[in-house]
Parts: sequence; C-alpha cells; structure tokens
Amino acid sequence: MRRENLLEAKMKTRISIVILITISFIGIAYPQSINKPKLDSLFDTLALKNKAMGSVAISKNGVLLYSRAIGYAYISDNEKKTATVHTKYRIGSITKMFTATMIFQLIEEGKLTLATTLDKFLPSIPNAKQITIANLLHHNSGIHSYTDDPAYTTWRTEPKTEDDILSLISKHGPDFQPGEKFSYSNSNYFILGYIVEKITGESYSQILSRRITSRIGLVNTYVGGKIEVAKDESCSYQFSGSWTHAPETDMSIPGGAGSIVSTPADLTKFIEALFSLKLVSQSSIDQMKNITDGWGMGMFQIPFYERRAFGHNGGIDGFASTLSYFPEESLAVSYCTNGQVYPMNDILIGVLSIYFNKDYTLPSFISLKSEDLDKYLGVYSSKLHPLKITFTKTDSTLVGQATGQSQFPLEATEKNEFEFRQAGIVIHFDSTASEFTLKQAGGSYLFTKEK
Repeated sequence: MRRENLLEAKMKTRISIVILITISFIGIAYPQSINKPKLDSLFDTLALKNKAMGSVAISKNGVLLYSRAIGYAYISDNEKKTATVHTKYRIGSITKMFTATMIFQLIEEGKLTLATTLDKFLPSIPNAKQITIANLLHHNSGIHSYTDDPAYTTWRTEPKTEDDILSLISKHGPDFQPGEKFSYSNSNYFILGYIVEKITGESYSQILSRRITSRIGLVNTYVGGKIEVAKDESCSYQFSGSWTHAPETDMSIPGGAGSIVSTPADLTKFIEALFSLKLVSQSSIDQMKNITDGWGMGMFQIPFYERRAFGHNGGIDGFASTLSYFPEESLAVSYCTNGQVYPMNDILIGVLSIYFNKDYTLPSFISLKSEDLDKYLGVYSSKLHPLKITFTKTDSTLVGQATGQSQFPLEATEKNEFEFRQAGIVIHFDSTASEFTLKQAGGSYLFTKEK
C-alpha cells in the first residue's frame, strides 16, 4: 500500500475545489433547486463503471436534501454486503474537528486557554514549555508527526497504548520552533485528545458521547474499534482490476487525530450544529475558522468558485472522507468512501457543481476488453527516469508498477491514453505501444518497451 494512503493519507491532503452496481438511497422530498436526476446520474455512472464505493449527504438548514450510497460495505469470496445510507465509515482526520470542538468547549468553561502550555500535561514533549494549545490546534507546534515514523507501516495494524504513542512522539526532536511555521502533524491532535481526557477524567469515547453525539443526536458516530460488518461498519478496499481489502489500522493508534466512525448524514448534522452554535459560542467558531497559512483551528477553508466553505477531510487505510459547510447558504455536504478509483475531490466538485447549477459534464469512462490491453503489456525503461515501469492487466484493467513500488490501476481516458488520477499521472502510448510518454507534475518522460 502506498505511504500516502495511510492514516489520513498521513491525514495530510487538503481538499482543493475550484480549482457492485448495487445502489441504495432514501426517498426524500427534494426541493426544485436541487438537480436530483443529474446527481443520480453521477453516482449511477460511478457505480456502473466500478469507479467508487461510498455515500453522500447534502443538507440545508438542517434538512437532508439528498442521500445516496453506492457499492458495497463488505466484499469477500462468498459474500457482498450492499452499502446503504446507514453504512458507517472511518472518517480519519475529520475527527480533528470533533477534537477541536471539545477543546473550545473546555476553554469556554474556563478549564483551559489557548495560551495554556503543553508542559502542564506532557512535560516530556520537546519544547513543551513553549508549545501552546493554540499551536497544537493550528499545526504550528513543531511536534513531529508520529505517522511519519519510518516503521509506521509495520506497526499500524497492532494495538498500541496511549503511552506507546506518546513515547513515539516524545522521542523525536522538534521539526521547528513553536509558531515558526505551519506543518500538519497528527501528533498535535493525538495530544489534544489526551488533554481532553486528562481534564475531564473520561475516555475520549465517553467525552465524545457526552459532549457532542448524545447532545445533538448523532446515533451513528462514535470511536471505532475492530471493524464489525454486522453493525453496518464498512471495510475499506483498493482497486486493481477488482476490489481487495486494504490493511486495517488498529483504532488505538489515531486517537483524537482520526479514530471516529460516522456516516455522511451524521457529519452534516454535526457541522450544522457546530455553526448554529449548539456546541460552542460564536467567539469559538470565529477562532476556529480564522485562517492562517491556509488553516484554521480544527478546520480549513474550501473555495468553490465565488463561494467559501469551511470543513475538513480525512483518510485512513482505504477510507477517505470530506465534510464542508457553506455558512452563507447554510449548506452542509459530506462524502465518505471505502473504495476509490475516481478521485474523491473530483466527485465533490461534481456534487457541488450540480447543486449550484454550474456547468458540469458528467464523467465518461472508456470501456476496454481484456484483449485490448495486450499490446501495452511489458516492461518499459527510460533514459530520463531511473525506475522501470511494468504493465500487466487484471481482467479489463491496465495495471502499472514502477520498480520497488506498489501497483496502480490505470483508467482509459482516450485512445491509447490512461490516467492514474490520484497521483496526477497521464500515460500516452504510441499507436504500436512500443513506447509511451508519462506526464506528472509538469515533467514528461519517454519510456521504451524492452525486448
């Protein structure tokens, strides 16, 4: 599995907007302003072409306008469990919004301040006397992210105690001095979750229930454990011609940085409650959405044409999720996926474009037969690139693999052209497939088939 698919893709990737065939949905009364047929067509296409599995919810003024689920919550050799709008997903770093909310609740209760320093709770952390709660919330503490540990992939599926994780965090020197710059670190929010526990004397799970989920009626939101399919919890998958199980991070590891399980409908309800001041005061909301270096405290700004939303995204194992709220429209949108080929960001762009009546062309996917791929198979090398790339196939999907790296499925976009959108890779074969040009991040590399 690629490193960037780990805990929240190291829970790092920002949303940037502007810039199987089993489907279920719930019937609701839709206002005329929402183009339900076009939204249905988008998710029909993704499901029919096996490009995504997941669930979406759109809510305005607290009323659920649209909800849809596609694909499967569980896949094995003997069973497929259809995803529904009640299927629950690991939401990765959207957990950070919940953690930040609880921190601001404690601040409002006088039990903490933004200027409180970390040495009051964890004096062993480097620079603890200089690191404030504000630094932790804003990701400018300089604390090294424990998910960047070189051995992370070897232990992320095994249980760890809170002390184990804190020891991993403490052993690293600071990446920079507090307040010097912004750098996303999961350690910041793991520590904030720990601080909430120490102040309240309760577990993170208990605090989440008492302070947020029970308070606003989130029945499908809680701290996750070992995935239980019988409880409508989904497993996550990677696609390489077919869906295969992704590794399952032990949920003792992410803590306040990424341990929550939820549904899109619950997430929209949460962010609506947050912005309607049912959880914190207007002063706290103003501080949370005060953007510096592109980030606020527990949320960031999401541009979409002339509009601005606030929210967060998340990723853990094969799960990805996004949650956004447009204050001027009182609109909340959430999408959770347990398997993606077509990027989540592109799906969200489609959903918002359709909702706001922007020009938007539904994606079309070229269908190829297995035999159509045969001419592309083989090993290719380049004078401009140190790695060789080998192409194989799984059924009707072309699969690439660079030397020493994981396989990546390619999507046919035009004749002789394929993409791997998650990494921004475009590959164009010549008509005989004896060579191809790879384009990525502004670079262009010619590869020739080895005989």
